[in-house]
Amino acid sequence: MTDSIPFRKMNGLGNDFVVVDARDGLLGVTQDAVRAIADRKEGVGCDQLILLEASDNADVFMRIWNADGGEVGACGNATRCVAAIVAAEKGHPQVSIETDSAILGALVNADGSVTADMGTPRFNWDEIPLSEPFHNTRRIELQVGPIDDPVLHSPSVVNVGNPHCLFFVEDAEAYDLARFGPMLEHHPLFPERANISLVQVLAPDALKVRTWERGAGLTRACGTAACAAAVAAVRLKLAGRKPKVTLPGGDLIVEWRESDDHILMTGPYALDYEGTLPAALLQPVPV
Repeated sequence: MTDSIPFRKMNGLGNDFVVVDARDGLLGVTQDAVRAIADRKEGVGCDQLILLEASDNADVFMRIWNADGGEVGACGNATRCVAAIVAAEKGHPQVSIETDSAILGALVNADGSVTADMGTPRFNWDEIPLSEPFHNTRRIELQVGPIDDPVLHSPSVVNVGNPHCLFFVEDAEAYDLARFGPMLEHHPLFPERANISLVQVLAPDALKVRTWERGAGLTRACGTAACAAAVAAVRLKLAGRKPKVTLPGGDLIVEWRESDDHILMTGPYALDYEGTLPAALLQPVPV
């Protein structure tokens, strides 16, 4: 066993990752190890740990853990980062990435941005999932604050590889998302927890989004939340099918393609630096 394991520190609009390549052999990842790596005081510090594994169905398998140690099925910003790695290795701009949720296609554009095909959104209550049936998930019965004068109410819900709950508001900065985000993330209505977002419609082609990401907290950018916001805005007839989505860390272009319902997300990626982790954190899995 080696003394250390190489990693790349990468980010998409400030949503940052520790990316470890395990395609030559599986590594054992525990929740404690993820939390240690993600710790911004004692570890490397990141929103998500990303493990690259071999895939029989795509160029690479991307496994994703949030900072709290929980494994999740999708991460839009990480998809762009991984696509850039694999495209450089292949010498070809088009790549395929398998996740627990789907096989995603991605393209590294001439300007250095990456377009990721995030697949199709899911709207049925049991696909999101919710703990009880709702006929119409464009707006569901959920509120924050007094019954007769709620602070927030009637969010949209959608699954874009993971569950999203989106409140459309006049001013996305006017609410203490850090206070009620954790409460709503763990609300009994969401058996797999949920990402909680505030969405402000700036124009028919422009949205502003702030997100409390399940297992990670307030984030500078959540790619799947941007996708979910765009889709929810279209369903509520508040925006067109290709808005610019402004996040605290920057902008993404999201297109919900009418021809096949696929969501295309375009934005930047960055390699911050490379380093090594103690091998004891990620023990190789015996063959």
